[in-house]
Amino acid sequence: MASINTEGVRLRPGVHQNGSAKTPSPLAPTRSNSDHPMGAPKHGPAMQALRIVGFGIYFFGSSIFIHFAQLIGAPLYFFSKDWFYAYMALTKQYFGLLVTTMTQWWSPTVVRISGDKSMKGLIKLKKSEAGGSGMLEVDFGERVVLMTNHQIYTDWLYLWWTAYTNAVPMHGHLYIILKESLKWVPLIGPAMQFYGFIFMARKWSKDQQRLRYRLQKLNSRHSGPLSGSQGGEQLDPMWLLIFPEGTNLSANTCESSAKFSAKSGIPDMKHQLLPRSTGLAFCLEELKDTVPYLYDCTIAYEGIPPDGYGGDIFTLRSVYFQGRPPKSVNMHWRRFAIKDIPYTDHEKMNEWTLQRWREKDELIEQYVKTGRFPADAEGVVVEGGDKEQRYIDTEVKPRSPFEFLAMFMPVVTALVVGRVLMQLFDRVFGK
Repeated sequence: MASINTEGVRLRPGVHQNGSAKTPSPLAPTRSNSDHPMGAPKHGPAMQALRIVGFGIYFFGSSIFIHFAQLIGAPLYFFSKDWFYAYMALTKQYFGLLVTTMTQWWSPTVVRISGDKSMKGLIKLKKSEAGGSGMLEVDFGERVVLMTNHQIYTDWLYLWWTAYTNAVPMHGHLYIILKESLKWVPLIGPAMQFYGFIFMARKWSKDQQRLRYRLQKLNSRHSGPLSGSQGGEQLDPMWLLIFPEGTNLSANTCESSAKFSAKSGIPDMKHQLLPRSTGLAFCLEELKDTVPYLYDCTIAYEGIPPDGYGGDIFTLRSVYFQGRPPKSVNMHWRRFAIKDIPYTDHEKMNEWTLQRWREKDELIEQYVKTGRFPADAEGVVVEGGDKEQRYIDTEVKPRSPFEFLAMFMPVVTALVVGRVLMQLFDRVFGK
C-alpha cells in the first residue's frame, strides 16, 4: 500500500519523502499543511467560500444553459443530420469556452509549450497588437489523433484549450475516449453523449464493436456549417484524444501498473503508468486513410514532489478555491506520420507504444531535474522574438473577453422567440 503523509497526500509505494526507495523511519519528520508544494493557501476561508459559490454558479449555470441549448437543437436530427452535427459542434465550442474562461478566472497559471523538430512551423505565439502576451496558435490540421500521458484529472482541459487555439479552431470537434461510468454523471453525462464522446467499458470484447461504430461515424462525410474549412461535402473535422494509460496517475493505479509490470516482465515506468496499445492501434487502423498524423503530448505540472501524485496535490479545492494551481503546466509536442506506425502488428505496435512511453518518461525525468523539457528551437515560433527561443510561455485565455457570452445566446434567443410567439398567440386568439 502507498503511505500517506500528514497532509493526506499519498506517497508513491516504497518511496521515501526524500525520493529514495527506503522505508521511512517512524521518527522521520512529517509534513505540515504549510509544507504543501504550493505553499500556504492564497485565500482564507471566507474568500474560499465566495470562490466556491462563484465557481458553482458559473460552471453549473453555464452547463445548464449549454445542455438546454443541446436539447433545443436535438430535433434537428430528424430533419437534417448535417445541421444537427453542426449545431452540436457549436454547443461543444461553448463548453470549450466554459472550461477556458473557468481556468483563466479561477486557476490562472503559466502554460509552457515546447516541441521537437517534427513540430517545425506548427506552434507559434502570435504577436499581440494591443500589448501584453500574445495568443498561442497551433496548426495541427482538422483531422488528427492526439495521445498523451495522464497525470491529473484536468489534463483534458488544457488539451481542449489547445484545440481552441488551432489555426482553424477545433474546440467544437474534440472527441475524447472515456470510461463508461462517466456516461451517467448527472447533467455532464448526457451532454457528453450529445457530443459524441466514446465511452469504453474496458472489456475489449465489448468495446471493439462500439469503438468501430463511433470511428466509422467520425469517418463519415457531411456538409453545411462547421463541416470544415474547405466547404462542400467532406469528412468532418475531428481531434480524437486518447489516453493510452487508461487512467490518471495515482497510488492505486501505480500499484496496479507495478503488478502488471511484475507479471509481464515489462519494466515499469518511473513517472507514468504502463500504456496499452490495443485501443490506439485500433483507432489508427480505422482512421489511417483519413488522418495523416498522430500528435503526442507529454504533460508535466510544476510543483509535484518526487514522492507525490499530482491528483492529490492539485485538487479542485486547492486549484480553484485556495488559489494553489500548478506554478506552470508544461506541454511538449511531437508528431508521427501514421503510415510509419506498425498498427497492424500487435507485438510491434505494443513495442512502439512502450518505446514512446519510455521516451516520455525520460522527458519527464529531465523536467523533474531541470524544470524544463528538452526542446528544439525549431519546435516553436515566437513572432517578433528570438529565433533561438525554445519555449513559449503563455496562458489559458479566450481571444476576446466577451466571447463566453455566446454560450447563453441559444437559450436566451429561444426564450425571447417563445415569448413573442405567446404574445402573438394571445393577440390572435385571446378574448
